[in-house]
Amino acid sequence: MYDALERCPGSYCGRSLLENDTWSTCGVCPRGSRVKDLVDLDVIFTLILFTFHLYGQVNESYACSPCREELTTYSWLYLGFMTMLPLMMHCFFIDMDAKDRKFSRKQLILTASAFIEVALSAILATLFMEPMWEMRLFACEVRKLTDWYTLFYNPSPNYESRVYCTQEAVYPLQTIVLVFYFLCLVNMFLIRPLISKLTDVGGKSKAPIYSALYFLPLLTFIHAVGCGLIYYSFPYLSVAISMVANAIHYSLKLDQTMKALVYSSVWELKNVVIISVHWLMLAYGIASLNYHYAFLCLVPFPTLFYILTVHFTDPGEFRELESRI
Repeated sequence: MYDALERCPGSYCGRSLLENDTWSTCGVCPRGSRVKDLVDLDVIFTLILFTFHLYGQVNESYACSPCREELTTYSWLYLGFMTMLPLMMHCFFIDMDAKDRKFSRKQLILTASAFIEVALSAILATLFMEPMWEMRLFACEVRKLTDWYTLFYNPSPNYESRVYCTQEAVYPLQTIVLVFYFLCLVNMFLIRPLISKLTDVGGKSKAPIYSALYFLPLLTFIHAVGCGLIYYSFPYLSVAISMVANAIHYSLKLDQTMKALVYSSVWELKNVVIISVHWLMLAYGIASLNYHYAFLCLVPFPTLFYILTVHFTDPGEFRELESRI
């Protein structure tokens, strides 16, 4: 079957089987398929195949093969991280618009609406991918960073005409996120006004929607440009976002005494929820790193560190010192 195939240039160019049982010229693989790469020791294998007169079989690596591998745990965690980003942005702008120290009725309703929108978008995006209407995904294995940026690896055989083989080599990790963001936007326009009208918060919920019209396209652009970098760094980004958000949350408190920070962290429901979200985000990043689960014991450390060291960083302490001098 593969005896007539010849090597295709580049890492992502392949041949597709046509309806008349012939092979196409080297080019881009159909969506949902990719070229099977030869292993790093391909030269050794080629010599072995030459010895046994089986060289034609090695060219199977230049035929486009459908992606039928199950999505790895790490890839699922990556998709989970990308799902959390718009939800966190929605919650942030809803909270900014509420400007209340406690959870208000409006804030709870809008937050619940945002959760429904994002959850529904994630489910639909999964159902729209292969295998369709199933809560699982067929995928191409992610082998290296260049798999995310095939646009920059179109070969020019003999430095002549360029062969365009740009494709989604990491199917469906690029398109599913773009579909998800689009569905988030659609669901927000369909669900948010309906819930706002039914719960009588319609005239007070425009600012978070306007904010989403900015941050959803921004997230889409960031994913389109940096998806490969995010894939390999999202555990560290999760840890960093959690620690920075934790520090910002506490720094906005007017009373920076240790006693006040401990009291608000334990007895004020809104602060408890916000801190819990920070901890979950930190735990998610640590778990994604696939280190020993004992490191999860460090989840409360940023909160405890801020509270225990706030006495040394409170600007009021420096003002008192200057007044004494």
